[in-house]
Amino acid sequence: MSGTSAGGKPKCTPLAQSPCRITTFTWQQSTIRRITVKFRRLPIAAAAVGAVTVLGAGVLVTTQADAADSSISFAMVRSGVAANANCLAAATAKVRVVTHGQNETMTLRATGLPPDTDFDLFITQVPNAPFGVSWYQSDLESGDDGTASVSVIGRFNVETFAVAPNTAPAPVVHPQDAASNPAFAPIHTFHVGFWFNSPADAVKAGCPGTVTPFNGEHDAGVQAMSTRNFADDNGPLRQLVS
Repeated sequence: MSGTSAGGKPKCTPLAQSPCRITTFTWQQSTIRRITVKFRRLPIAAAAVGAVTVLGAGVLVTTQADAADSSISFAMVRSGVAANANCLAAATAKVRVVTHGQNETMTLRATGLPPDTDFDLFITQVPNAPFGVSWYQSDLESGDDGTASVSVIGRFNVETFAVAPNTAPAPVVHPQDAASNPAFAPIHTFHVGFWFNSPADAVKAGCPGTVTPFNGEHDAGVQAMSTRNFADDNGPLRQLVS
């Protein structure tokens, strides 16, 4: 916002996050000289820029006081099935979860996967079979270099849970679908895993060809990677308290 002071000189009051210009014109020998002064509000560093805490089992927790958010980072490993079959030997995956107050963003980045292959990402109750309550999150597709990444927005922290207060009818979309649910009390789901979308792709990668229900049509392949490097009751999502 600009105006004119009592002395006839322009004045300027910068607004937050907005540039402010002062333009004056000086007459001198029929020549107009333009002078422009630009103000911009600069960000002020917070007194406490952040803290990092390393927890057990490879969880890195980061807190940023100025942004009022926090995050965790952790590694995934080959699933038990993949390790026993000695497949996916070069596969690695890292996950970062950032809280935004109302929800979180979970970003997974993997390398060393079979190229041009589809996977399905789930949040699970436990990392190994029988997996318990499991929640379908996203598809995941590797490129021709065997890398894959995906970001999902949801609730991925110590409060992540599922509940069924009572039995109710359920829509049957596929032949394998249940027509109703069992009642259960709140169950927390703190583990992350992803499955081959196709048993044929699993076999091509040297893994077993077992059919599992972990895709949209319930005809997926075996689990490829998981957080079995964490205890069953202490999955990595439990470490994010927001």
